[in-house]
Amino acid sequence: MSSTSSPTATDEISWVLTPLLELPGVLHALIATGDGLVEGASDGLGRASAERVAAMTATLHAASRAFTTSFTDVEQPRLAQTVVESDLGFAVVVPAGENTSLAVFTTPEAQLGNVAYQMQVQVAALGRALASPARRQDATARS
Repeated sequence: MSSTSSPTATDEISWVLTPLLELPGVLHALIATGDGLVEGASDGLGRASAERVAAMTATLHAASRAFTTSFTDVEQPRLAQTVVESDLGFAVVVPAGENTSLAVFTTPEAQLGNVAYQMQVQVAALGRALASPARRQDATARS
């Protein structure tokens, strides 16, 4: 789905979205870079929509930081989550590591506490997966 990532790279990170998409009320999920590029997206989002969501995720995070700074005079505050509520549902964005965000869109009836918790679980799992060294297959060890 990403114009900068190979399909393999996107597939390798998209597993993070599956548990979120299984939650009641979660319609879409996406992983985006801090500069607004798609790293992974749910099947229900077309390419153009995923690219718009990724760009808006980066914009939303930048605006949320600036908004918080305006209130607190603290430069570069760490965001825990940003939530946008509309009559169509909730958009929730959380930081997901260095220069990465995880975003979901839910129905108005979704249990936001459960969604936010599972997002943090998946962010932690993603962090562990990205920090783990790649496995090396050693054919001689299996002979």
